[in-house]
Amino acid sequence: MKDKSTGCQPIAVVTPFLDKRHGTERCVVEQVERLARQYEVHVYSNRVEDIDLSHIVWHRVPALPGPHLPAYCWWVLANHLWRWWDARFRNLAPAVVYSPGINCFDADVISVHIVFAEFLCQTKHALQFRANPVKTWPRLMHRRIYYRLVIGLECLVYGRGRALLTPVAAKVARDLERYGRVARDLPVVLHGIDVHRFNAEARTQLHDSARRSLGMRDEEFCLLLVGNDWKKKGLDCLLEALGKLSNPSIRLLVVGMDIMEPYHAAIDRLHLNDRLMLLPPRPDVEFYYAAADLYVGPSLEDAFGLPPLEAMACGVPSIVSSQAGVSEVITHGVDGFILDDPRGSARLADLISLLHGDPALRQRIGERAAHTARQYAWDRNAEQLSELFKQVLARKQSADYAILRTGHARADN
Repeated sequence: MKDKSTGCQPIAVVTPFLDKRHGTERCVVEQVERLARQYEVHVYSNRVEDIDLSHIVWHRVPALPGPHLPAYCWWVLANHLWRWWDARFRNLAPAVVYSPGINCFDADVISVHIVFAEFLCQTKHALQFRANPVKTWPRLMHRRIYYRLVIGLECLVYGRGRALLTPVAAKVARDLERYGRVARDLPVVLHGIDVHRFNAEARTQLHDSARRSLGMRDEEFCLLLVGNDWKKKGLDCLLEALGKLSNPSIRLLVVGMDIMEPYHAAIDRLHLNDRLMLLPPRPDVEFYYAAADLYVGPSLEDAFGLPPLEAMACGVPSIVSSQAGVSEVITHGVDGFILDDPRGSARLADLISLLHGDPALRQRIGERAAHTARQYAWDRNAEQLSELFKQVLARKQSADYAILRTGHARADN
């Protein structure tokens, strides 16, 4: 049943796709499923997966096949056209338009998961042509053009002040200051986790079977990194740290999809071929958390970072970068560890060695990590977002009332 206090107000959620295999999209799926209890939710998207559509209306916007850059340009244009058509001819005018990131120019609320201007500043060296093999240059050029386009749109959308911006971490709020926003005035809505799915009990049940499936021996110490953009996730630093640890029983699982060519030279130089396993994403990502002894995420830049928080909820101790928003929920040395310099491979190697050599410390950190992570459930996230929608609705109603009164006053005169 819908919450009568909202009057079942229609909201439009504008996002290219929804599934639970990607960080931002997983966040929006969890939010939408909960918002549908209070609002009439209309999702404008190219594709939708991993979500119950029985209480949600999906408006399929056709996708443009091919490279991401023209597909993104088409998406921004097409979702405006589809929503205009529905408003003009189907009387479907949403009370609130919600977008994760820049998907349209008329959003009322935007959840900011990354500030590309800051991301480009942090990763500009990794995006240089001379730092990458020649065969990767076409893809690199595509990325650089795309990032520049999005930065231009950030100036337009984030800088003009129309939408209510809700960053996913205080770090992102500070990043938005480059567009004239005041960080302390921006309502931060931290990511959440599914506490029923990610927990220490589930990890214990899956642990033995997950390690057997991956061919991991009992005496091997398993590091885990989950993510798709490996430059951004700090794989360079992690490989260097692993190379400094001469113990061959310390192995690394990298879960995600990206090009491997930029890392071949380092892997050969550090003799890591037998200690590194590249694995594809899978819908039950908790399978990988169950196999891991330690999550390691030395991100160069990460607005939040769901995998470390999910790993923590499963009782897996985590090392995260100070440049990741998830570090804001961690107390260093209490429920996790924070790497101050995401390029500091020697310091990262020391932290990994510390945890590898002290099972009691791993147990203590893992238990406290699970307790911390349980405080950040998706219900909490969705309720905070709903409160922001109510503020926008109240502001719109107040503006409409003021316009109505002005019209009456002019008529009386």
